[in-house]
Amino acid sequence: MTANGIPWPMLSDGAGSIGKIYGVYDEASGVDIRGRFIIDPDGVVQAMEVLTPPVGRKISESIRQVKAFQHVRATKGAEACPAGWEPGQPTLKVGPDLVGKVWKVWKPTE
Repeated sequence: MTANGIPWPMLSDGAGSIGKIYGVYDEASGVDIRGRFIIDPDGVVQAMEVLTPPVGRKISESIRQVKAFQHVRATKGAEACPAGWEPGQPTLKVGPDLVGKVWKVWKPTE
């Protein structure tokens, strides 16, 4: 937990240095466009979302995605979390038998 009570690091990018690296710096206005990047412990960007100011973001979806990436990492990629997966729901077992059959196998409401 950080000193301000937020359980993850946040930063400010006044000069646009980081925004330029991630492709979210708007040269014309001199500011970063809002972006969300999920970066794993190895420094690999696993997901990103960039929205212009008129459209809001949904933090619960970001948290769901982080939990899904954590689950996949914990299983060393043997399980996948499909769209709409929530913690506690069944996952998909990765393998050739799954190819082209995700929606036959993935039945989260049953």
